[in-house]
Amino acid sequence: MMKNRTKIGGITAVVAALALTACGGGGASTTAESAKAQDASGDLSKLVSVNAKKAGDLQQGGTVTLPLGNIGPDFNGFSNAGNSADNTELHYPIDEAGYVGCWKLDFDGTASLNKNFCEDFKSEVKDGKQTITIKINPKAAYNDGTPINAATFENTWKMLNGQNKDIDIVTSGAYEFIDSVKAGSSDKEVVVTTTQPVYPLSDIFGGFIPQAVNTPELFNTGFTGEMHPEWMAGPFKVDKYDSAAKTVSLVPNDKWWGDKPVLDKVIFRQLEASAEIAAFKNGEIDMADGRTLTKYKQLEGTKNSEVRRGQRLFAGGLNLNALKAPLTDVAVRKAIFTAVDRPAIRAVRFGGLNWEENSSGSMMLMPFSKYYQDNYPVKESGADAAKKVLADAGYTANAKGIMEKDGVPASFKITNFGDDPTGLATVQTLQKQLQAAGMEVGIDQRGDADFGKVVGSRDFQLTISGYSVGADATAAVKQYYDSATNENELGDAELDKAIKDLASIQDDAQRNKAAMDVEKKHMEKYFSMGVVMNGPQIYFARTGLANYGAALFQTPDWSVVGWQKS
Repeated sequence: MMKNRTKIGGITAVVAALALTACGGGGASTTAESAKAQDASGDLSKLVSVNAKKAGDLQQGGTVTLPLGNIGPDFNGFSNAGNSADNTELHYPIDEAGYVGCWKLDFDGTASLNKNFCEDFKSEVKDGKQTITIKINPKAAYNDGTPINAATFENTWKMLNGQNKDIDIVTSGAYEFIDSVKAGSSDKEVVVTTTQPVYPLSDIFGGFIPQAVNTPELFNTGFTGEMHPEWMAGPFKVDKYDSAAKTVSLVPNDKWWGDKPVLDKVIFRQLEASAEIAAFKNGEIDMADGRTLTKYKQLEGTKNSEVRRGQRLFAGGLNLNALKAPLTDVAVRKAIFTAVDRPAIRAVRFGGLNWEENSSGSMMLMPFSKYYQDNYPVKESGADAAKKVLADAGYTANAKGIMEKDGVPASFKITNFGDDPTGLATVQTLQKQLQAAGMEVGIDQRGDADFGKVVGSRDFQLTISGYSVGADATAAVKQYYDSATNENELGDAELDKAIKDLASIQDDAQRNKAAMDVEKKHMEKYFSMGVVMNGPQIYFARTGLANYGAALFQTPDWSVVGWQKS
């Protein structure tokens, strides 16, 4: 499955192949209890709020207009440049083939077959090798008429297995362990063999790459400014992409073989935070992000609206670029981790939002997961402790009081995205904490629309951003901590082997424990990513909007997003 990065500010919906938006299960609680993060014994349904309604309770027709922090420029969610929450959110209604594939998730993260594409999925292990047989829905095809068949699955594997280093993939994931993908009794049956057993099965073919996308050039740059709707398959299709106005309008797809959508039209608009607030209050859009106090207070009291509050599936806050000096020095990265006062940052970020959470210590699992463990690598924190980290590494204070080594100061910038005042205040709080520890820290201000380009190209030193969180750590541990996969190119042979070996552990608890142990060791050694916060998901939705909102892991079902009957 794709993993998408997300920024703290902006609309991001919740990020990733396990994206936000949802339909179906879950309640709509907005009680004080739902304003608290849950532990493993908590009722996760209290962290879901989507106004769940059955199709029979919905009006036929209507339009839903939704905001995104950025639309494009790269529309390939499998690539680093296109790997963002906004891109995922945009594609869910129009490209279930690329963004859902064989698997759909319930709100608690339970995976089941998506029979729009995969009618059966069987695995057999013999003599240490695995054979997986997949029955493809006979009706499955791309919008241009190309069948989704064994060749599609084979191309997905070849493009994502990491063998061709010219292909700019986010991660090879479990595809690295596949030995062959071939047609079975027909081209609608796939037989997959592996070099070792791989688990969970839902980590493969959670999205397909069409046969036509078969070169590094097309994969890496062919989706820049070009959506390629002919290579999509979903309940909606692209009606118009206006690159100047930054809007995408969708209409029902007459070639879709699954459940037909109830809506006549869906419109996505690229909006900065301030414009998003104005658009919602003016009735131009049907949902707005109220995840910061600034936005919440401005949206509060909007006519014909309701609040939908849940848990955000996000881990991050310290996204460090270890390939840019001075963050190439592990001592500087450790000092950053040490200097950060995480509760103080959360107090700024979540102040006034009726949200409580303890400090999290994992990029891969939420604290409510039964597999979670706290892997944050720093126990003693504060400015003095951070200065000691630098001093022990040979840094001394220069005439300006900035810690430096061999004439090179610990000087860098934090990149902030968007115009939300709370987001800027959060960055400024982090800035002051790092400055107090003898580091020279500036702020590089960018627009929300720049997020994908800047982070995808690694054109930053430090950002308050992070990644979505899945229900299982197997894919994440490879993406974040394998030396050949992670964006910081940090790791070692011992950890790489542990990651490779854990993928063959069938027992979910044992496999996730092994993954968490890898994370703990990697964090303690390399200090590449750190968790400052998880946070709430808070939306202001137009009254009557059904099956959309804070949904935890739920795969969105766009056939039932719509307006409830009055």
